[in-house]
Amino acid sequence: MIPLNISAYIIPATDAHLSEYIAPRDARLAWMSGFTGSAGTAVITQNKAVLWTDSRYWIQAQRQMDCNWELQQDSSIRSITNWLILEVPEGDQVGFDPFLFSVDTFDIYNTNLAPADLILKSISDNLVDKIWTDRPPLPPDNPTRLPDSVIERTWPMKVEQIRAQIIDNPYKPTAVLLSALDETAWLFNLRGNDIPYNPFFYSYTLLSMDEIWLFVHTERITEELKVYLNASCQSLCVQLLEYSSVRMNLQLYLQRPNVRVWVGTEYTNQALYELITPEDKLLTSTYSPVLTTKAVKDMTEQRILKEAHVRDAVAVMQLLLWLEKKVPEGAETEITAALYADQCRSKQKNSRGPSFETISASGPNAALAHYSPSNDTARKLTVDEMYLVDSGGQYLDGTTDITRTVHWGKPTDFQKEAYTRVLMGNIEISRTIFPGGTRGVYMEMLGRRALWEVGLNYGHGTGHGVGNYFGVHEWPVGFQSNNIPFQEGMFTSIEPGYYKENDFGIRIEDIAVTVPASTKHSSKYLTFETVSLVPYDRNLIDTSLLNLEQLHWLNSYYETIRSLVGPELQKQGLKEEYDWMMKHTTPFLIAGASAVVSSITLFCTVLPSVLLYNLL
Repeated sequence: MIPLNISAYIIPATDAHLSEYIAPRDARLAWMSGFTGSAGTAVITQNKAVLWTDSRYWIQAQRQMDCNWELQQDSSIRSITNWLILEVPEGDQVGFDPFLFSVDTFDIYNTNLAPADLILKSISDNLVDKIWTDRPPLPPDNPTRLPDSVIERTWPMKVEQIRAQIIDNPYKPTAVLLSALDETAWLFNLRGNDIPYNPFFYSYTLLSMDEIWLFVHTERITEELKVYLNASCQSLCVQLLEYSSVRMNLQLYLQRPNVRVWVGTEYTNQALYELITPEDKLLTSTYSPVLTTKAVKDMTEQRILKEAHVRDAVAVMQLLLWLEKKVPEGAETEITAALYADQCRSKQKNSRGPSFETISASGPNAALAHYSPSNDTARKLTVDEMYLVDSGGQYLDGTTDITRTVHWGKPTDFQKEAYTRVLMGNIEISRTIFPGGTRGVYMEMLGRRALWEVGLNYGHGTGHGVGNYFGVHEWPVGFQSNNIPFQEGMFTSIEPGYYKENDFGIRIEDIAVTVPASTKHSSKYLTFETVSLVPYDRNLIDTSLLNLEQLHWLNSYYETIRSLVGPELQKQGLKEEYDWMMKHTTPFLIAGASAVVSSITLFCTVLPSVLLYNLL
């Protein structure tokens, strides 16, 4: 820092593609601080080291960082810049790696710091890398192409689809720059293994009306892929260029007359953006046309993603049944449960591993919304504590993410009330009908209303997009203010929760797809179809709190589970799991505004299904 004449240096928890999940070689914040959470920013001065992160990670950060570090319980850029203004003398410089700042992030920092006469200094050679002598190398795996069986749109079709949007744009761009890793992977129907849990590979793309420049580590592109990418040349001929040459080649393109590059500011890094001058050579939108197009799944993507969720439900049911049997014996822990979840998924067709590190949390650990067990923190599972498991799988035909919270003993009245109110929030979003083009942020409070009514709340988002063998958190779909409006064919999670510090945590998460709603007066309305297919814990549901519509929705959902997962369980010869599923999807009897399940109904419902299974 001294020879560069900077008084502070900013270290974000991201990579050059502004990814949420990053490769070990990009985990600079974790290497510097010890904090391994997925969100955070550090600032280093000559005498201080400070970390900012959000409420999900406050306790984790305090556990992982040593006494050299200070924790700021905030994640806003405003908090960081206010601190810098107090700590750094006027006129001094604050260094940053422009590859790790989005366009929007840089603008916010600059806007906040400039009035205090603090200067942001772009340093493209990362300072952490200079001292990180054992930085992990680039993974050795080559990118691979998706099989034709899971593709409806070939990559030339997708290229033409994006080029049509370039032509239709009234501001007349001549090319679009793709920086997010899932943009290039989606465009070319390719997958990789550079990022843990995410099938991506390091890449950029510059797509114009007559050229396609793909920036990759070219030594990893096999002859088979070269043929695949150049089967239709002329305007569909892919030029393979070195990943590290993206800045140089972008500058070469910008030297041409009458060009204008379209970038999505959310995922374009400042290192590339600052090259696009003068201003008439730049066109910006929050998201690139690839991200907004990818958000709407075609019919093949919808079908195979639903199929993946059926098989995933089998794996989760195997896990929950196993826990019911094993936990009373007293030998299982948060770690053994997480490992068993991975084991169950690995046996399913098209499995490609977990989609994120499993959140397996018992008792007070579950009060940490994004806790993952370690040898130092793992608790033994008991029938006396609530247990939360948030897990997901990557499959060749889809990505899954589901959370279930259970209690194998006698929950307290407050635990049942909190769980039921979380469930009510999940149901209210799932059953809502809304005009096409409605933003999720306008529906988000439906997930919180039942909690708010009794003074409870949760401190994380209510939902995120999910991909087809892609990222488990796929932007720009979801319920936040910067998500795009819902259209038919978008997949999102719905995941309200409640967390009582040092006691227990509850989250109920399902994936749903937007589908046309049948209304009396219009065909332009949408609703959600839940594609996660695992029953909720009956032991925690207080049916006296549910209204008739919510009970009808539950019964309909359980009918769907039986009709879709039942045949798959039978096909796989899982009789015990089939019986468990039938028991836990017994319809709720509806009488007035409350419901009960009688033992006679349970017997009459399960027995015929068991007999039917034996006959099959």
